[in-house]
Amino acid sequence: MSKAVPVIIAGAGPVGMVAAADLVRRGIPVTVLEKMNDLSLESRASTFHPPTLDMLDDLGFAEALIAQGIKAPTVQYSTSEDGELGTFNFSAIADLTRHPYRVQSEQFKLTRIICDALKSNPLFTIRFGTPITSVTQDADGVNVGLESNGSAEQCRCDWLIGADGASSIVRHTQQIEFDGFTWPERFLVMTTTFDFESARPGVSSVSYVADPVRWHFLLRIAGAWRVMMPVASEKSDDEATSDAYIQESMGSVVPKGAKFDIKHITLYRVHQRVAKSFRHGRTFLAGDAAHINNPLGGMGMNGGIHDALNLSNRLGRVILGQADEAALDSYDRQRRTVTMEAIQGDTIRNKRNLEARNESDRQQFRDQIREAYSDPEKGRKLLRRIAMFDSLERAASL
Repeated sequence: MSKAVPVIIAGAGPVGMVAAADLVRRGIPVTVLEKMNDLSLESRASTFHPPTLDMLDDLGFAEALIAQGIKAPTVQYSTSEDGELGTFNFSAIADLTRHPYRVQSEQFKLTRIICDALKSNPLFTIRFGTPITSVTQDADGVNVGLESNGSAEQCRCDWLIGADGASSIVRHTQQIEFDGFTWPERFLVMTTTFDFESARPGVSSVSYVADPVRWHFLLRIAGAWRVMMPVASEKSDDEATSDAYIQESMGSVVPKGAKFDIKHITLYRVHQRVAKSFRHGRTFLAGDAAHINNPLGGMGMNGGIHDALNLSNRLGRVILGQADEAALDSYDRQRRTVTMEAIQGDTIRNKRNLEARNESDRQQFRDQIREAYSDPEKGRKLLRRIAMFDSLERAASL
């Protein structure tokens, strides 16, 4: 068994890499174990909220991320029946942040920015093609079984952070339940270079359109737009990804007869699940390993980064002898509470607002958005919530 290291992080996604960067910044050696042979190139999450950008700026990564993405200063809500209900500008909460906008940039760009910044740091080690196979712990540390180049190996660390995704090995080995449910419909994401700004004058780079039959969500990224909409449970995966269905789906959101290209499609199942605990002794869960949710609101990755920095701050102080181990208990209390109340609550509410079929529910959504748009104080309250300032303040209060 190799000599114990202070911290091992399972997973080199944005959550694991942010945690690594913050611990290294504090002078703490970190080893990241990634089961894939390189950093992922999957697009996945692509929204960075204002407070998250502030956090990344403190770490020295925001400038490079912003340069590779799109600034989205507004968010727009519409219905297919009424048209635009309200467009909200993050400048209304500029007093709360150095970054009064969202940045639309695929998460893989951030992981590469961080890896490039850390790769020559002697406190940072990353091992690719190294899946974890077992985790056991005792009072003094954690034993991590792994596979490297086809051979079994044992490593030991003082603390283990599981940022290894929704199918987390760390969570499974610690026998932590992952409670929640799976939505019956799947989400279809189509990436296109179609010019929505010309087709829909005034459209925001982040635009939600409610419809009782087929709601959709437009998200602009560098050089393209993502179009997201639900796929009914009775449709097979083959049907939902067929050219005919893609043409029909895109045809419902572009002007009749308009030509468009499709650069990429993704079809995936959508879950709402939260781990029973974010800490088990010397092991911790963060990001998708701890919670997964639908993407409406862009809260999953951002919440995971907030997890990572909440944890690395506490764990760093414990390792450096600046705090007692009891300080770690508040990680689970703070982050799990806001996950249940804010991240899960808001993303479920967002989906139900967009898909509402009952006229009273649809009218309530219209009224809420219109009132927030016409009343600056209510508009500011909406922006604070969707930008995740409220959830961060709630966590800090616990």
